[in-house]
Amino acid sequence: MGRRTLLLIAALVVAALGTTMVFLYVNGVNDRALADQNPVEILVATAPIDIGTTARDAQSAGALEKRTISRASAADGALSDITPIADQVALGPIFVGEQIIEAKFGEPGSSSSLPIPEGKLAVSVQLADPARVAGFVAPGSDVAIFLTIEGGGAGEEITRVLLPKVQVIATGASTVVSTTTTTEGETQTEELPKALLTLAVSQSEAQKVVFGSQHGQMYFGLLTENSEVDKSDTGVTAENLFD
Repeated sequence: MGRRTLLLIAALVVAALGTTMVFLYVNGVNDRALADQNPVEILVATAPIDIGTTARDAQSAGALEKRTISRASAADGALSDITPIADQVALGPIFVGEQIIEAKFGEPGSSSSLPIPEGKLAVSVQLADPARVAGFVAPGSDVAIFLTIEGGGAGEEITRVLLPKVQVIATGASTVVSTTTTTEGETQTEELPKALLTLAVSQSEAQKVVFGSQHGQMYFGLLTENSEVDKSDTGVTAENLFD
């Protein structure tokens, strides 16, 4: 065997060893990074789970799988196995990618209860993601509702505060909804993510929300303890937009 052949073999061995070492190093970095995040195993839905389906049936149908994620990313009450809920049923639809939490399952015939404050009633509104603060609104959030509607002469639109402060008591998972619009004879179909938000409101507020959702476009503003919303503001139109 010639010297050149031996050198070639040696080079190939060194290259293979180098590749192996890089692979092991990268895997080690990933493992260490995950370890630093306190990894936990959780169950995740890999297929839609209908209301009334038991956890055992969902698992048998292959609709559940275990995944390892950081503890910070795990939802409160996320389960790593179905033991606590094996014979319980889904109280609401569970969508692909959702973490399996105990609160979403209950005894057959039962239903989930909403934390409706005394004297209030629950009203649900379907909103596009931007209209609900891009998904940052969660149960317990306080929001201001703005409404854009025809409110002036010659079909002029106006945007005003509809309700300065209401509480969100439940949020639904986003679903893709097809919306078709026709402009100057051209039809365009868009698929937009939308979600249901359930609000705790009085009768008067419920009537405003229902009317607004049917005749205008609503947007939610997420409130903090220091947020200021002036209900007496007369609103914005095209005429005073840049005042």
